[in-house]
Amino acid sequence: MPKGRFLGEFELYVLLAIRHLGADAYGVTIRRLIERRTGRPVSIGSVYATARRLMDKALLDATVSDPRPVRGGRSRKIFRLTRAGAAALEHSTDMLRRMTEGLSEGESTGSADRAGELAG
Repeated sequence: MPKGRFLGEFELYVLLAIRHLGADAYGVTIRRLIERRTGRPVSIGSVYATARRLMDKALLDATVSDPRPVRGGRSRKIFRLTRAGAAALEHSTDMLRRMTEGLSEGESTGSADRAGELAG
């Protein structure tokens, strides 16, 4: 990932939700998945604002679906990871995996003996 293009926490949640949802990745389903998996409330506005930011970074693109086949059915904006978005997601999740490697729930492994690992 190019320097300076790191993902924020919520951006990562949105990208992960889109990856999980595939062709069903639209605002409401993204919000519901993030709420269910994180246990935190999410506004639909924050989903769309974050998606717009990710589109500006060329990490997402969107298409508009045909209206739903019900009376008054509306179109949906379906989000998809771009190649760069998939690479950014892979990079971020790899970094998180490396940072959490060896940790147990509620355990700290920091000590003066490990200072060399942090410095180098």
